[in-house]
Amino acid sequence: MNFYINESCKNEERQLLHILQSFDSEGEILVKGKRNTLKIFSLGGRIINIKKFKTPNFVNRLAYKYIRKSKAKRSYEYAQLLLKKGIGTPFPIGFLENSDVLGLKDSYYVSEQLDADFTFRALVEDFSFPDFENIVKAFTRFTFHLHENGIEFKDHSPGNTLIRKTPEGKYDFFLVDLNRMNFHSSMPFELRMKNMARLTPHQHMVAMISEEYAHLCGEKPEKVFDYLWEETSKFQYHFFRKKILKSRFL
Repeated sequence: MNFYINESCKNEERQLLHILQSFDSEGEILVKGKRNTLKIFSLGGRIINIKKFKTPNFVNRLAYKYIRKSKAKRSYEYAQLLLKKGIGTPFPIGFLENSDVLGLKDSYYVSEQLDADFTFRALVEDFSFPDFENIVKAFTRFTFHLHENGIEFKDHSPGNTLIRKTPEGKYDFFLVDLNRMNFHSSMPFELRMKNMARLTPHQHMVAMISEEYAHLCGEKPEKVFDYLWEETSKFQYHFFRKKILKSRFL
């Protein structure tokens, strides 16, 4: 067992370890997926979120123990890096890895539960969403800030950015599902466009994002749109092709 807890939470170490060891039988389920399970618990007067990653296949069990960092450990470390760069994400509390002679069995990432008002998916699914245009522009500025900091969030998809409206009527953004990221000294234009390809399949939203991003990066809106729409179309083609092929074998 490899258990690590943030220094600021050391006085709650024993309680957290007990919670993690009781994960399967206690807690309130938020998400019960095929791959991962999310639950919430109470710890020291606050609500925490624990993500249990599924047991990897045999090859990855060995890799995650001896070669690569586990998804839980990466999530924790990436959250720390994001916060240092001023990027919003739920506060990282710790992680746990359980292993045996065959490699990693399971792993858990612990963070503070962050109650958001909605995710970016709400806008993708509802064009009449209140303050739609301002939120899309603010989200684009947030994405530009990620790219300017060299952050390639590989799961930059509609459900992985939590959005909270401030009392002043502005919007704060928080990344979740953090285990797949690359950090660069700088990000070339083409990589930036590819990184936004999963955000929305709707052309008019891509046009809005392109116009705002062009204003921020100093490129012509037409160039940004052409690149981004091409990357979006590629992603949609491969996504639906994979979905169709998968359905044929079920």
